[in-house]
Amino acid sequence: MSQVIEIKVPDIGDYDGVPVIEVHVKPGDVIEKEQSLVTLESDKATMDVPSSHAGVVKEVKVKVGDNISEGHVVILLEESSSSSAKPAAPSAPSPAPVAPQKAAAPAATQVAGGLVNVNVPDIGDYKGVPVIEVHVKPGDVIEKEQSLVTLESDKATMDVPSSHAGVVKEVKVKVGDSISEGDLVVILESSAAGAAQTSAPSKAPAAPVAPVGSSPAPAKSAPQASAPRSESVPSTGAISHASPSVRKYARELGVDVTKVIGTSLKGRISQEDVQAYVKNIMTGQAASPAGAPVAASGGLNLLPWPKIDFSKFGETETKPLSRIQKLSAANLSRNWVMIPAVTYHEDADITDLEAFRVMTNKDNEKQGIKVTMLAFLIKAAVNALKKYPEFN
Repeated sequence: MSQVIEIKVPDIGDYDGVPVIEVHVKPGDVIEKEQSLVTLESDKATMDVPSSHAGVVKEVKVKVGDNISEGHVVILLEESSSSSAKPAAPSAPSPAPVAPQKAAAPAATQVAGGLVNVNVPDIGDYKGVPVIEVHVKPGDVIEKEQSLVTLESDKATMDVPSSHAGVVKEVKVKVGDSISEGDLVVILESSAAGAAQTSAPSKAPAAPVAPVGSSPAPAKSAPQASAPRSESVPSTGAISHASPSVRKYARELGVDVTKVIGTSLKGRISQEDVQAYVKNIMTGQAASPAGAPVAASGGLNLLPWPKIDFSKFGETETKPLSRIQKLSAANLSRNWVMIPAVTYHEDADITDLEAFRVMTNKDNEKQGIKVTMLAFLIKAAVNALKKYPEFN
């Protein structure tokens, strides 16, 4: 039998009152063990809070902007021994919270002409959120849960998924529009399978056997749609599964997420996947979208970096980068190429140093040794690098 359990923030060290910058799940989502629920960001680090169990999300207890600590309840999870059979059992009470999020009105339009109005679901307290990306156009064939548009508020970036599969007939929003919960995003011509699934529940009350056969159909339709998606991950296509933060990160680097191969659970794209994509292009291991050797360098057509065996110069050591260092490296590399360099000048009083240099040259004049200021500059640089090795 299923039971509702509390998923809490695990031991996160000495961090206390860490702000929530992303919430990755919503009520009705079927999640797996170790799947990320929320992302926290302190002054020094970014960390994900994983789920300790698999099941169906009943309630999300935190939102973006909340400050949480170890032991804080993140979600209420309906745990089940069988992920496919158990969610079907409470199908009668379950659609109550799920159906309004997907679309309450489209059922009527489907009966009339097979058209579905896909609206903005519950996005919390956000109102009038600007549209920063539109991912579909009329004629596109889309799948259920595929991202339609991306919204960006002052605190978060979020995707609006499609509640049905089918063909896009009309896009009702454009980049720059401000939309809220309930606003119409696209008009969708639902596929025959989608129409059959939505019409089946209306006939279900006539026979007790029908709900058992019909209710699992919507529940299983999502896994069936995602199964081939995970298998087709290596061949990149128009559908990309990435969180809002990853999409924003990709946009900052000028990367098309549909070209990135996801290596996380179910083919989901992570920030590391985006970094690997950029690295492959900059090293010439992958072709750039424009056909140039280095597309990520702003179309400068830089030559690929030569492969050098640094071990021939001496002993080498490889150390893994932290999450923050990985994020910083990609942005710093891009900025170094794209932003014009500015020289910064700082004045220093070297009266005593110059006097020492002149005295040293006089003492060594007979030996023909002459010390220039360069020697002192190199010495200062070496000492600085020893004290702060990250600058190297």
